[in-house]
Amino acid sequence: MIPHDTITSAANPRVRQAALLRQADARRQTGLTLVDGRRELAKASAAGVPIVDIFLDARVIQTSSIHADSVGLDRWLNELCEKGTRIVSLSPKAFDRIAFGGRNEGCVGVVAFAAQSLERLTLSADCPVLLVEGIEKPGNLGAILRTADATGMAGVIVCDGRTDPANPAVIRASLGTVFTVPLAFASSDQVIDWCHAGGRRVAAAMPTGERLWHQAHLAGNVAILLGSEAHGISPLWQQAAALKTISFTSIRLPMVGSADSLNVSATAAVLAYEALRQGTLTD
Repeated sequence: MIPHDTITSAANPRVRQAALLRQADARRQTGLTLVDGRRELAKASAAGVPIVDIFLDARVIQTSSIHADSVGLDRWLNELCEKGTRIVSLSPKAFDRIAFGGRNEGCVGVVAFAAQSLERLTLSADCPVLLVEGIEKPGNLGAILRTADATGMAGVIVCDGRTDPANPAVIRASLGTVFTVPLAFASSDQVIDWCHAGGRRVAAAMPTGERLWHQAHLAGNVAILLGSEAHGISPLWQQAAALKTISFTSIRLPMVGSADSLNVSATAAVLAYEALRQGTLTD
């Protein structure tokens, strides 16, 4: 039997505090967030992210002996216990209070995680990085992180983000790659200065971009910039380009239908794979 506490009341203080981590204010105040699902928690653990609590639906513990992966689950939980993680069995009603909607995988974790500052981010200068400015939807940011992971981007920098990278919805949409892709959160002004200091060329996706996506040089020391879903990139970038603070190119994807733009995560995928193609051809 895995050592664990048992909580039956949905009003228990530990359950209430965990449920509050769905809210940005609680995450900022505590430096903690929620992670839904064993796969995402395993990625967090492998990345060295401290896992404070694991909350299990009591039905998982009660029926674990009949699951084909029960031995693997027990081993994983025991390994976490040895690292100081507290394992807590919750009644179905208490578990439903902290679980995400209809997605009940029987496992929710409390982890200590936040995007790091730009000053602490270390990236390869030979590999492109994705910049996302003013992004609002957690699902889009999560999908962009999955793309960055799949294409081997150096990292992702969230500029003036309107969604918290530690949002449980971002973590879920990223399939846990939020823990494995180098990630920073900063203001656009800070990122412009960072690009200048590192000699990063900026290639910005814009509906009126001067070059088609495949005509731009997207391999190497480049920052691929994507703007918000509603407003695109801010004027700060072109102002910095006019002052020759940064090397700036605008790029576009052709739109032959009635829509005037792609979803930002779809655009990120097209450009990241083009960067991968260009880098593969020149290696």
